[in-house]
Amino acid sequence: MKKYCLAVDLKDDQELIAEYEKWHKPENARPEIIKSIKDAGIIRMDIFRTGNRLFMIMETEDNFDFATKAAMDAGNQEVQDWEQFVWKFQQPLPWAAPGEKWVLMDQIFEL
Repeated sequence: MKKYCLAVDLKDDQELIAEYEKWHKPENARPEIIKSIKDAGIIRMDIFRTGNRLFMIMETEDNFDFATKAAMDAGNQEVQDWEQFVWKFQQPLPWAAPGEKWVLMDQIFEL
């Protein structure tokens, strides 16, 4: 199993943050999005928030590949619609590359 941590910012607006969190509650989860996540080899995904910064921790199958996941997402209109919808809440990190949303974090410590 592999583990990845990623980060993105939310727009610093408490109403938008509350709405974003609402859409991520289990009762509001879109089954087609959950399926796309699992179909890509993601075993577990957790998202944490502090202020307006989000941290995502993913545990994946050993053969998980970000390029393959991106290709799967590009061919899935439901995922594209979801990504466009949540982008109204999100904003790139200041150091993100153009067009980059979630930025992969480097592990600097392990115990």
